[in-house]
Amino acid sequence: MGLLLLIETSAAVCSVALSRDGNVLSYREEQEPNRHAELLSVFCDEVLREANVSVHQLDAFAVSGGPGSYTGLRIGTSTAKGYCFALGIPLIAVPTLEAMAAGMIPSAKGDDILCPMIDARRMEVYTALYSTDLTELRATEAVVLDESDFISTLTEKKVLFSGDGMPKARHLLEKIPGASFTENGMQSAKNLALPAEKRFVKKDFSDTAYYVPFYLKTFHPGPQRSAK
Repeated sequence: MGLLLLIETSAAVCSVALSRDGNVLSYREEQEPNRHAELLSVFCDEVLREANVSVHQLDAFAVSGGPGSYTGLRIGTSTAKGYCFALGIPLIAVPTLEAMAAGMIPSAKGDDILCPMIDARRMEVYTALYSTDLTELRATEAVVLDESDFISTLTEKKVLFSGDGMPKARHLLEKIPGASFTENGMQSAKNLALPAEKRFVKKDFSDTAYYVPFYLKTFHPGPQRSAK
C-alpha cells in the first residue's frame, strides 16, 4: 500500500493528486493550456500541504506516460524524475489511456469494453481498448477514424467511449449498435490513482534514469522564429 503523488500533464490540463492505497486525498487541476511548467511544482506542494503530508513521507511518484502532448509529457516526466532522484523513491509510469479507462469504470455497465480517445489531429485519435479490470484488449495506436476499419471491428461489442478525442468522432461512433458515451475518463491525475497503486503493490517501477514517455509518434519541431 502506497502514498503516491500523481502527475498528469499529457494534455492541456495540468493536474496533480495525492493518493493513499488508491484513494485520492487531495488534488489540484488547471484547464487553461500551456501552464504546466508554471503550476506543476506549485500544485505538488499544495496537495501535500492540504493533506498534511511531508514530501519525505511519499513512497513513489506516478506520472502519466503518454501518448499525448510532447511538451507536457516532458515537463511532467522531468519533474517526477527530479523528485524521485532527490528523495530516493521509485517512479511509476502509467499509460495515459489506461488511466483514462480507469476513470471510465464507474460509468461502465456489465461487459462494456472501455475505449478512451485522445484528440490527435483532424479525424485522428490515439486510442486503445480495455476491459473493466483494466486488462489491455487492444494496444495503443493512432487511428484515422474515417479511413480505417477500427469502427467496423467494434460492431459486435458493447463499447463505452470517452476522452477529448471522442466528441469529434461521435457521429461515426454512434453507428456502432452497442456504443455508449461518458464524460468520465478525461486526463486527470485522479484517474492515475488505481493503476498506479496496482503497479506500486507489484513493484512495477520504471528506471528513473532511463525512462522516457511514450510519445507514439516522432516529434517534429516547427521552424524557429527569427529574432527581431
